[in-house]
Amino acid sequence: QVQLVESGGGLVQAGGSLRLSCAASGNIFRIWAMGWYRQAPGKQREFVARITSDGSTNYADSVKGRFTISEDNAKTTRYLQMNSLKPEDTAVYYCNADVAEYGDSGSNDYWGQGTQVTVSS
Repeated sequence: QVQLVESGGGLVQAGGSLRLSCAASGNIFRIWAMGWYRQAPGKQREFVARITSDGSTNYADSVKGRFTISEDNAKTTRYLQMNSLKPEDTAVYYCNADVAEYGDSGSNDYWGQGTQVTVSS
């Protein structure tokens, strides 16, 4: 089993910044990719950003140029730096990871518990 623990959400004014963290722990052989999704009230969960094991990143068009995903040297924590926040960025942000575990030939998909980001106008 793998656990993803998110932190860093909160309330910020439009134009402000927040940094989300997602720490992975447990039976991890390799993290193939880790990213962030978000879900606003009444809307479907949507992709935000992702970083793969080789360091490649991709972003939703709505956050390009404002959000940056990165990882720590140990590659156990991923960060989402969110700048120039807009009210439409308000959502619960979920960390997601595609993980290869010891003793398992495939990979498994894990989700964090979510962290609320609220951007006031």
